[in-house]
Amino acid sequence: MAEHNWIKIILTPFSLVYGWITLLRNFFYNVRIFSSQKPPQFTISIGNITVGGTGKTPMVEYLTKILGSKYQIAILSRGYGRKTKGLLFAGDNSTASYIGDEPLQYFSKFGKNIVVAVCENRVKGAFSIYEKFPERNLLLLDDAYQHRAIHRDINILLSDFNRPFYQDLPFPAGRLRETRSGAERADVIVVTKSPADLPNIEKQKIRQSIEKYSRPGVPVFFASIRYSQPVSYDHQRPVLLKNVIIAAGIANPLPFTIYLRSKYNVVKEIIFSDHHNYTPTDLEHLIKYIKNDTFVVTTEKDMVKLKPLAAGSGVLDRFAYLPMEINFGADTEPFDRWITNQTL
Repeated sequence: MAEHNWIKIILTPFSLVYGWITLLRNFFYNVRIFSSQKPPQFTISIGNITVGGTGKTPMVEYLTKILGSKYQIAILSRGYGRKTKGLLFAGDNSTASYIGDEPLQYFSKFGKNIVVAVCENRVKGAFSIYEKFPERNLLLLDDAYQHRAIHRDINILLSDFNRPFYQDLPFPAGRLRETRSGAERADVIVVTKSPADLPNIEKQKIRQSIEKYSRPGVPVFFASIRYSQPVSYDHQRPVLLKNVIIAAGIANPLPFTIYLRSKYNVVKEIIFSDHHNYTPTDLEHLIKYIKNDTFVVTTEKDMVKLKPLAAGSGVLDRFAYLPMEINFGADTEPFDRWITNQTL
């Protein structure tokens, strides 16, 4: 712990420099030296100011579900981890290496009810979606909080309960992509991965900490992660588990692994880096631990990349994934009402 503190002290001056650079960039956007372009669609950005997973993917999926009956939705992502460049649209033959794992997950889950596109240039991507699909009148920007070249109608900021932005520092001493003052751009803040039974007094303390950096009156909601029953890779059917091998390539696998340990007998944990692109060698490594009563259990994001490999090796029936969704609990009705009123 002492060594960690010394490293943090040494890196803090570099964090100050990085923080000032981000402040200057934001100032140029605020005074319109740098310009932002407004897409034709009503645009909602979902993002964070922290490096790592804060629950953006389940948040995008939640918005897709509750707004899908009102809007024709398109999702635009950078497509992190893909091996391609430029503007691409998801299709039936898309792979994670072609469009990225999260965009593939969106398309796999919602199919042709939505349009999924990837592009490094969000402005180009938004206008290209409109040209090809003019009926798509709601654009969800996945992980675009710092992409200020594109204007958004609603800016949703996510903050991980376990790693709140207001207790962190900019890179490299901390995990922030910009200074804490970046929260001023948020129209709503969601504290993700909160305990489902978080007391109101604790919620109020967190709100007070957030209000030091957000605009006055910006609502703060709390959401937890809810896991569903495990689903087999083959035929997408529920499956009963006893002994499991955990395989995950996500930013913060700890909540996932803790949940599985609480429910099943975990015989092996194999953790990869975030957005890991699985190879046949990885599959072979996983298969060697499988016994008759054992399943390899992954996240949904890992499933979309591992499933083709498992299918090719004939072991789909030994793999399962754990669906997860964001759960607003007592804040469900207030949040749904807020977001619906903002999009009227």
